[in-house]
Amino acid sequence: MKKNNTSYLAYPYVIWSALFIVVPLLLILFFGFTKLEGDKFIFTLENFQRLFSEASYIKVFSRSIYLAFISTIFCLLLGYPVAYIISKMDIKKRGTIILLFILPMWMNFLLRTYAWVAILGKNGIINSFLASIGLDKIEILYTDIAVLLGMVYNFLPFMVLPIYTVLSKMDQNLINAASDLGANKFQIFTKIIFPLSLPGVASGITIVFMPAVSTFIISKLLGGGQFMLLGNLIEQQFMVTGDKNFGSAVSIIMMIIILISMAIMSKFDKDSDKEGGGLLF
Repeated sequence: MKKNNTSYLAYPYVIWSALFIVVPLLLILFFGFTKLEGDKFIFTLENFQRLFSEASYIKVFSRSIYLAFISTIFCLLLGYPVAYIISKMDIKKRGTIILLFILPMWMNFLLRTYAWVAILGKNGIINSFLASIGLDKIEILYTDIAVLLGMVYNFLPFMVLPIYTVLSKMDQNLINAASDLGANKFQIFTKIIFPLSLPGVASGITIVFMPAVSTFIISKLLGGGQFMLLGNLIEQQFMVTGDKNFGSAVSIIMMIIILISMAIMSKFDKDSDKEGGGLLF
């Protein structure tokens, strides 16, 4: 009997991936390693040398990685307890809570970020409240704190959802067995629940860190353009100065940083899976 071949169904996906993923990546690589001299593109590493030879660009890199790292840590510290509490709720309530939690994500990213300008502004909600109770106004907008708040607010759901998914699928028999063997709640959490949830934690860290290190809208609106992050630098090179070669070089370095972080988290995820089988023994 002739086997039915349905591989042609994947052709639209392959074409789509080639046009909007492979081709743009190849263009970025081409422009990153070349420069225009006269009418010809020549191979050069000058774009990367320029990136690492100027202190201002190194400062952009360090600030971007620092803010992305701090926002990821805050998302983890806030997101894990939330995911844990939701996973312990009644099954009928979980869906509603998760829906309410991700409901703001249905709104445009720019609008969600711009709303924080009204909250943190000089005459915003927070300062208006402080003034109403006789306290001095504080300046949060256009600072690192405002950028961190924007990052945590926008990316927190990406930390909660993968952790919640792992926790909700955890075998309750393991927890019951640990309790029967005399383990207290702290021991159950540190020896059973948290180690088994590490795959979700690793996924959440990766998903949060990637957009945090490359964002430009948040730093532009809440940072007031007073400092640049990687995303702002890339946007400036492509949209303002028109130096697509240098902008492509910055994009390549940013992709390498993201790939390294993904590789580290992937290895960490695999190691946690190997150790999961011996948690009770």
